[in-house]
Amino acid sequence: MKIPQFLIPFFLLFFVIIQFQSIVAEPATSIVFTSNGRSRYAFDIFSISIDAPHNELRLTDGISVNFNGHFPQTFITDPTVPNSPPTTQLVYVTERNGSSYIYLDLISHQGLEGSRRRSVLQSELSRSQQLLVGGGKISMKDRPSLVGNLLVYVSTHEDPGVGRASWAAVYSTQLLTGLTRRLTPPGIADFSPAVSPSGLWTAVASAGENGWGGEVEELNTDIYVFLTQNGSSRVKVVDHGGWPSWADDSVFYFHRRGEDGWWSIYVAILPKDRPFTIDSVVTRRVTPPGVHSFTPAASVTNKGIIAVATRRADSEYRHIELYDVVSGSFKDLTRLVAPRANHYNPFLSPDSSRVGYHRCRGFGSMGKMVKSDLFLENIQTPRPGISLFRIDGSFPSFSPDGERIAYVGLPGLYVVNSDGSGHREIMSDITAFSTTWDPKHKGVFYTSIGPTFASVDTGVDIISVDLNVADGLSFKKLSIGGQNNAFPSVSPDGKWIVFRSGRTGYKNLYIMDARDGEKGGLTQLTNGPWSDTMCDWSPDGDWIAFASDRHDPGSGSFALYMIHPNGTGLRQLIHSGSGGRTNHPCFSPDGKYIVFTSDYAAVSAEPISNPHHYQPYGDIFTMKLDGSELTRLTHNSYEDGTPSWSPKFMRAEDVEWPIGEQKCSFDDCEWLAINNKKHDVATIQCSR
Repeated sequence: MKIPQFLIPFFLLFFVIIQFQSIVAEPATSIVFTSNGRSRYAFDIFSISIDAPHNELRLTDGISVNFNGHFPQTFITDPTVPNSPPTTQLVYVTERNGSSYIYLDLISHQGLEGSRRRSVLQSELSRSQQLLVGGGKISMKDRPSLVGNLLVYVSTHEDPGVGRASWAAVYSTQLLTGLTRRLTPPGIADFSPAVSPSGLWTAVASAGENGWGGEVEELNTDIYVFLTQNGSSRVKVVDHGGWPSWADDSVFYFHRRGEDGWWSIYVAILPKDRPFTIDSVVTRRVTPPGVHSFTPAASVTNKGIIAVATRRADSEYRHIELYDVVSGSFKDLTRLVAPRANHYNPFLSPDSSRVGYHRCRGFGSMGKMVKSDLFLENIQTPRPGISLFRIDGSFPSFSPDGERIAYVGLPGLYVVNSDGSGHREIMSDITAFSTTWDPKHKGVFYTSIGPTFASVDTGVDIISVDLNVADGLSFKKLSIGGQNNAFPSVSPDGKWIVFRSGRTGYKNLYIMDARDGEKGGLTQLTNGPWSDTMCDWSPDGDWIAFASDRHDPGSGSFALYMIHPNGTGLRQLIHSGSGGRTNHPCFSPDGKYIVFTSDYAAVSAEPISNPHHYQPYGDIFTMKLDGSELTRLTHNSYEDGTPSWSPKFMRAEDVEWPIGEQKCSFDDCEWLAINNKKHDVATIQCSR
């Protein structure tokens, strides 16, 4: 039947209304998660004069986190301004406004000894800053390079479709046209790209087709070279190596950990004739054992000089030093300015007069420590209708109405309003982990008290906390025996608590009375020689989601499972892959989705190029209970975990709080520690 012409506008309006109703029918919600140590990061990029190391300049603006810089050119003069001071161009990665970007700053100096000004490129700002790429799903966690108008960088915005495979790939963007091209072949993960001085070649540390084996120290990467223009003529030139840096179009330096345990710098010399193969490339070790040397930056004007990050046996910090390949001598740089700070990923100016790097802006020549600034940091997310936040705490959970958040401070237990106000300390100087609210008894929540990551017979107990007591607080111990009872979750009717316990010698799931604890009734839900843990009860009461290594007991590999409260219907939800870790499930308020943390996307950069992490992987994902609509919410090299899903939509705004804690208060990676007695490398890993 043909619709009369005069009725068409009404049909269109009706269609728009229906579409709008379908959009708003999905309630807006919020997810809060923890990034281990991220709230203490306060990195800026600095540079130092090679000839006068005491002359250190801070190049970035002190906002958020700035890292992995690159000098496309340096100390040029502004031709439009007579007698203008020298100017530095800096390309770098920055995290702000809830996402990662690559910026270009133009920085003018009145003189290296005196004050400086930033020349104006946009509006009336006193500092120059141009956004090159970033935002949305684009995430840069690796070093960028700019050759002419071509920007080469690493992004993690494309899903390879395979669990536990890194999403890291190298891309180029032509800044004049915006044309972006993927240079890494499909199914391959590339890290640490370096463009040769002429721009002809790009070298990368590549995982090839072997994927990621769970390494948290040194990735099993080889070095490949390909044409920067389009990624063609790709060839492997070095077995076992990372972080290449070109001295000219036929020589580059790289790092690897040698058989003696020391990280060292090596040189690779490519034949002048093409095509070349791995057998035609000559490699040799450059820096000696006895000192860790890594992340090299080669001089293109002073051949045989490289800047390196080092960890010496007499220091707990990594520093930037110059190394003369010919004489075999080191020269201190950053140790002279900021001896008690870690310095990362050096890069040299084209004239080799200055070395850039990033470090904490709260140490050394910058004076007093800066204060913590964000309690809740809003993060951009690809899922509409969800506001995503990083909290400056661990194991957050929302009250049933979404108005309050309980979390732990490691140590300490706290409650705060979801807008960041009304912060309240519940317990201090105690170790608590996991929190969950009672859905029926307002102001009541539960937590685990005792050591984390402990054996099955360690004293850990579940307690209830009642915030409604007239004199302030009421605590009640619910578990008996203290045999690692943890991760409570309450049934939607408020009558029962599911939790994990090690009382049989293995961590299995149990259900007890929510009011009286074990004394009011106890049922064992799972039973076997494995670890079932981190459980969450669905809003409709039909399912309990949990993490388990039952597919490979004792391996440290965890997948997500679901089971009915009566013990039937066990099924696996998701497993990131062989040896993978998927943990901390939490149902959405409507019970249709689940949010969790996983190493499904593997690592995003070489671990040694990053600050200390317990594990250099772990992102937040959501998916439907049937396994469909897997969506990655975070893209970084941190350890994101313990997500909680609220029925309330929190405004997508950062929440500040000046708690005055020290920034960058973390050690360098433990696996770089030196055992002075045996004079070898400790094997402690940066993982838990």
